[in-house]
Amino acid sequence: MEKRKIKLIAQNKKAFFDFFIEETFQTGIELHGTEVKSLRSGKCNLKDSFIKIEKGEAFILNMHISPYEFGNIFNKDPIRKRKLLLHKKEINRLFGATTKDSFTIVPTKIYFNGSYVKLDIALAKGKKIHDKRRDIAQKDIKREAAREFKQKID
Repeated sequence: MEKRKIKLIAQNKKAFFDFFIEETFQTGIELHGTEVKSLRSGKCNLKDSFIKIEKGEAFILNMHISPYEFGNIFNKDPIRKRKLLLHKKEINRLFGATTKDSFTIVPTKIYFNGSYVKLDIALAKGKKIHDKRRDIAQKDIKREAAREFKQKID
């Protein structure tokens, strides 16, 4: 079996800063032709997007895919609601986690897996302000350590 080439399109760094990521899922996404062409040129933003489950189906809202510049009448609304392709068991599990365990479903990254567009979503719990401050402090410590290590080498 051949291994498919993975090409990252966009990553939601804000999700990792605002949430504790508990579990991730790989999903397909229902797109139109001009949207795929726009994704090939890397024009996607996941920053304010979120996942909502309605009537047993999962949708991603507020994901911005810029209109394809040569798409004319075939272009769709850049922030339209898009259906996620998940198994019924996965949708039920995500719905249960959001209703009784107070989890949130956030998109973490979108990428090409071969010729298919895939979206990674995550079950996440929101961070408090002190958790965010702790993360910032840890990043600063790592950055300082890396800087000192680089100076010792030179």
